[in-house]
Amino acid sequence: MTKFVFVTGGVVSSLGKGIASASLAAILESRGLKVTLIKLDPYINVDPGTMSPFQHGEVFVTDDGAETDLDLGHYERFVETRMGRSNNFTTGRIYQSVLEKERRGDYLGKTVQVIPHVTNEIQDYIKRGAGFDTPEAVDVAIVEIGGTVGDIESLPFLEAVRQLSLRLGPNNTAFVHLTYVPWIAAAGELKTKPTQHTVQKLREIGIQPDALLCRADRRIPEDERAKISLFTNVPEWGVISMWDVDTIYKVPRMLHEQGLDGLICDKLRLNTPPANLGRWDDLVFEIEHPQGTVTIAMVGKYIDLSDSYKSLNEALRHAGMKNHVRVQIEYVDSETITPDTVAQLGQYDAVLVPGGFGKRGIEGKICAARYAREGRIPYLGICLGMQVATIEFARHMAGLADANSTEFEPATPHPVIALITEWKDADGSIQTRDEHSDLGGTMRLGSQSSNVAPGTLAHSIYGDVVTERHRHRYEANVNYLERLREAGLVISALTQREQLTEIVELPQSAHPWFIGVQFHPEFKSTPWAGHPLFNAFIAAALAHQHQQPATAPAPASLKAVG
Repeated sequence: MTKFVFVTGGVVSSLGKGIASASLAAILESRGLKVTLIKLDPYINVDPGTMSPFQHGEVFVTDDGAETDLDLGHYERFVETRMGRSNNFTTGRIYQSVLEKERRGDYLGKTVQVIPHVTNEIQDYIKRGAGFDTPEAVDVAIVEIGGTVGDIESLPFLEAVRQLSLRLGPNNTAFVHLTYVPWIAAAGELKTKPTQHTVQKLREIGIQPDALLCRADRRIPEDERAKISLFTNVPEWGVISMWDVDTIYKVPRMLHEQGLDGLICDKLRLNTPPANLGRWDDLVFEIEHPQGTVTIAMVGKYIDLSDSYKSLNEALRHAGMKNHVRVQIEYVDSETITPDTVAQLGQYDAVLVPGGFGKRGIEGKICAARYAREGRIPYLGICLGMQVATIEFARHMAGLADANSTEFEPATPHPVIALITEWKDADGSIQTRDEHSDLGGTMRLGSQSSNVAPGTLAHSIYGDVVTERHRHRYEANVNYLERLREAGLVISALTQREQLTEIVELPQSAHPWFIGVQFHPEFKSTPWAGHPLFNAFIAAALAHQHQQPATAPAPASLKAVG
């Protein structure tokens, strides 16, 4: 029978519940257990698909086409299990399901209430996500509850897992609570009172944590851990320090050395081999011993929140490890890029234009694509980044001076990018859309395959077929493909059913490395293998660096992250 670990958070948000959950899952997986993770989000949106990246960070897309919380990206990067639609659900989806049942008469005229109907629905979703009592059941499901204890929105989730724990029995569930222990500089000490209060609130709900993960900017001394233990009724060995580290890939070793996996296995009566974290140690060694540095200019429009590009940032770092270099990402606001300022991109080893929605900053992205093309700087365009590269090529190489996307200019005389009205979804169903469709239902989503043309840069990276995840509405207009080809643009991959453009590139005789992809390859990158497209991109950046003289440092106005 599947056993459950419920992970809650207190005091403040953004403490790293996702990383903590994924790290615990990684350690349990290293003990030979089959593990999955489930994220419960308390907001009323049915999914995060229509939320601004400034509100929620990136939207992570799974193979089956689910738009999910970015923590599912952490899960897939830390464990072997792939996530899907059943691994993330929201308050909105729960209430939608309950109301649909009420309208069908499933409740036989009963008054529908939060308890038991909503809480029962939550428990059913959790069990489905774990494959409970099915041949696909996992050994352990780690269930992360979004928000912080004390939020009104989270209460139904907390009540549901309390009930589920009671029903399953004490040796089939465990509770891990992530809390914050602030350092007060004026007093010169760590303060445990916020942790005492959040655990008190959790116990009022009926949940006694088995372990506390105490986030701080430094290690928590033994006397403070003893104090926390005394006031929270958690054994001292269950009070675990989680201090700031320079890479998230150190967290599994940190938690293991303090015995978190042993505590959980004892609580759940799991008899397993010892944890083997050798590959995590090798990974950290690679991160700490780079043989060089490459600098990538990411020309985007959501640069004020790095979580907007979380998977993309990680994919670049993974590729850096495979090339034995440190990748420094410089965020460049596309709204600041004009023909007069674009030359600043010449100091970087490569240019990346990521995905996005809406007209803001588009001309800056187009300008960046042109500069990379004409300057022979390695260029990678992802989703919208492919589309702006196509628009730029159409304007300046194919003689279509007013080329644009109907997303930005509905009346453009040359809609080289347009809303395609029919496509085949990840599950094989035929979907249709138009400009009046709901935003949440007009995407091409999930994993789809395309044929790759031999002799192309894309073929050297992917081989005959590329299978990647998608999240977009607009496509390259099939009516302009021949005009673009005649002008020299290589259409190197087309979808197998609709023959829609998936990859464009420049001939390698014209540019050393210039490619745009309609899909989101970053969602499939892992620290163990990287991703072939990003591995090749960083290799191209490294080659470009070796061909260039040393350049001045980036302007101080640009945001940088290592």
